[in-house]
Parts: sequence; structure tokens; C-alpha cells
Amino acid sequence: MPTARATRAAGAELARALIADASREPWLIGLNGELGAGKTTFVAGLLRALGHAGAVHSPTFTFVEPYRLAGRDIHHCDLYRINDPRDIDDLGLRDLLTRDGVLLVEWPHRADGRLGAFDLTVQLEYAQHDDGSGRRLQLAADSPRGAALIVRLSR
Repeated sequence: MPTARATRAAGAELARALIADASREPWLIGLNGELGAGKTTFVAGLLRALGHAGAVHSPTFTFVEPYRLAGRDIHHCDLYRINDPRDIDDLGLRDLLTRDGVLLVEWPHRADGRLGAFDLTVQLEYAQHDDGSGRRLQLAADSPRGAALIVRLSR
């Protein structure tokens, strides 16, 4: 995944797989990676694939950015500035896990389990390519639903 364009394309693939899920149960997806590794770029690809036409900004300072797309409530949140996992309760993030909902959480380890088990974790890392730039993306399933989603993505 050497470019931001490829990172957005991977986000778009995940969006299509999420929409194909007929269960309509909420999805909890973690996004891990260093600053600048492409977490928000990935989310931008996902949101655009669902019909969002505007800019996508990291919710570092707002904590949560809500979207209503493709019949789903999608919340992009960033826990980078969370110092105490108990602050998760004050943000009301668990309340966002509703039917048809998708909660995308940057820096999920800062929740320290307060959101429950993530269905899927996206790991974005810097990778060394011949031109000296690039990224690597890995998906890990943290639930049976997440594992099934990865299988659908690999087809």
C-alpha cells in the first residue's frame, strides 16, 4: 500500500463489505497506527465510498465526527487526547453503537476495553518501499463477524 490513494481504496473496499452485511448490527472498528500513518486517509476512502462528498478531517479536537451515509450512522472518533479511559464514558461512545451503526475509533487502545471487543482492527504502518515511502495495512479480526468480513474482503 505505497500511496494515500491505495489507502483510500482499501477504506472503500471495507465500506462495500460493511454495506453488504445484512445483519445491520453495529460495527466497532479500531484504527491503529502512528501519527500520519494514514488512519484518517483510510476513513476518508470509506466515507467517500458511502457517498460523502466533503472533506474528511481527523476528529482529534472534536473527538467525534458523525455522518449519515448509505442508511447508516457512522461515527469517526479519535482517542489520541484521551488520558484516562474513564473519559470514554463521558463521551458517550457506547451509545453510538446502535443498529446500523459503525464506530471507527482511532487509537482504540486508549479506550482500555471500555467500548467492548472490537469487531475488526485496521493496523496502518509506515513501510519502506524502493522510493523510500509507503504504508502497510493489515486487518485483524477480533470477533467472528470481523473474521467473516475479512473472508469477504479476500474474495
